[in-house]
Amino acid sequence: QVQLVESGGGLVQAGGSLRLSCAASGGTFTYYAMGWFRQAPGKEREFVAGIGSTGSTIYADSVKGRFTISRDNAKNTAYLQMNSLKPEDTAVYYCAARTGIARYERYTYNYWGQGTQVTVSS
Repeated sequence: QVQLVESGGGLVQAGGSLRLSCAASGGTFTYYAMGWFRQAPGKEREFVAGIGSTGSTIYADSVKGRFTISRDNAKNTAYLQMNSLKPEDTAVYYCAARTGIARYERYTYNYWGQGTQVTVSS
């Protein structure tokens, strides 16, 4: 059973940056692809970025060029660097894990963290 704990959320002005972290425990980190999702009030949870165990990455079109996903296998941690933040990026951000490659579909992820709030003010 994999446990995931997100951190690094907060309040930031538009144009600012934040780095989210996702610490994993209870499993072999390198077996898992990691994903970041987000959910704004009244909206569906949506894919943001994913990274495979070998470092291959995928992104939602809405964040390409602004967000960067990475992982440190020695620290069992995944990261989401968010730059040029916009008010529409405001959401609860969730970390997720699945075996195999990173995928866009949230139903393919088996493990989820509790989420961290990101609020971008205009």
